[in-house]
Amino acid sequence: MFHLANPEYLYALILVPVFIIIYVVNIRLKKRSLDKFGDSHVIEGLMPLVSKRRPLFKFILTIIALSLIILAAARPQFGSKLREVKAEGVEIIIALDVSNSMLAEDIRPNRLEKAKRAISRLLDNLKNDKIGLIVFAGDAYTQVPITTDYTATKMFLSSINTDFVPKQGTVISEAIQLAMKSYSPDNEQKKVLIILTDGENHEDDPVSFAREAKEKGILVNTIGMGLSKGVPIPIKGSSDYRKDVNGTVIITKLDEATLVKVAQAGGGIYTRANNAKVGLSNLYKEIEKLDKSELETIVYSEYEDNFQYFIGFALFLLLIEFIILERKNKKLKRINLFNIKL
Repeated sequence: MFHLANPEYLYALILVPVFIIIYVVNIRLKKRSLDKFGDSHVIEGLMPLVSKRRPLFKFILTIIALSLIILAAARPQFGSKLREVKAEGVEIIIALDVSNSMLAEDIRPNRLEKAKRAISRLLDNLKNDKIGLIVFAGDAYTQVPITTDYTATKMFLSSINTDFVPKQGTVISEAIQLAMKSYSPDNEQKKVLIILTDGENHEDDPVSFAREAKEKGILVNTIGMGLSKGVPIPIKGSSDYRKDVNGTVIITKLDEATLVKVAQAGGGIYTRANNAKVGLSNLYKEIEKLDKSELETIVYSEYEDNFQYFIGFALFLLLIEFIILERKNKKLKRINLFNIKL
């Protein structure tokens, strides 16, 4: 695979057409100067050793050599070397609640947007850890499988909204069950699950599933998004709020008690978010203290420099250009290997 380490040096190739223009202009100026002295054919007869082709040939060699030197400066490389790098880290899966209650604005700009921004900042600080992303409401779906591609994860994260899961509700147990199936099967070290939700679990018992996850070596951490006093849920694109079948405005509250129990059962930590911070960064500091495992052997294609070949060929052309004289040589002119009449 071809690659240029310093492609910006290719801008110097603009010198090639500039020198060609200068050369052509110089030739024309010389011709005009000679025309002032008389007929060109007569003048050529007076200068039998002057060659028209040799200066042109020498110039072409110089231009090619210059182009090769510029290419060499751009450091052409080929991916012919392979090296193995062992990375150690922790597998982290983030389960993000995308139910309608996450649109509540007790945490600005709203619970969901605040959680997304915190996850994005976390991705900026990750190094060798693997990351996965699950979205859940009434059901749970894998948005990003376990990966080290943080850029792609951020791209998918930015597009997440409450329409990602058609079935509404907040079923934390669905997220835990899906997470347990999503880790690398050959990783025997600690795995981490971080659940960002308001905790209003409407079905099942997430505590028992958190306990099961802990038995499988998964630390279940929870982050409570919202305030316990309760706020209405705004309707997107409207100034109104969501109402139940009786027309009463729905009030969503942070179910802190459930999230604490889930974290305790899962052997993890509960953190309560607020307008100042979500707490994801502090949680990651605790995660960094865990025993890390060799997640995978990363094979990199290490590019091998090949600029020396361009330099060598350029020097060879310059040597030829130096040897060739602009004027004809009397002795060499007498040599006619093919008996051609000159």
